[in-house]
Amino acid sequence: MERKERYNFHGMAKLHAPNTTPLPAPDRREVLTKAVVRAARALELSQSRVAATLGVSDPTASRMFAEKYLLDPARKEWELGALFVRLFRSLDSIVASDEKARAWLAGENQALGARPIDLLARAEGMVRVLHYLDSARGRI
Repeated sequence: MERKERYNFHGMAKLHAPNTTPLPAPDRREVLTKAVVRAARALELSQSRVAATLGVSDPTASRMFAEKYLLDPARKEWELGALFVRLFRSLDSIVASDEKARAWLAGENQALGARPIDLLARAEGMVRVLHYLDSARGRI
């Protein structure tokens, strides 16, 4: 690859990077799966709890954490994984700390009528927590 020299207004040589081709877009399955795993690790959720949240088996969650399984866009796990990442991002934008996020999830919440962590095992519970966080973000 050759470097091309161009001159700027002051007559000084200006080096330009060699022409390169852009990198291919990452696989969306890999992106969402990694995001779910990273969010779960930040919140210190067990693989078993993540499995229940996504509606997959414990062995599937284990393979996912070991980067041997990718979420499937044609299955319900995909939608639940996207909701889980959205929930994590909403919570992170409010509390700005993994430690505070973990404490909030584990604490009793009168508005939700339960600990948010306990609601994540069912899709309707996760949606309730997400709506609660969205409304809290709207007030900030």
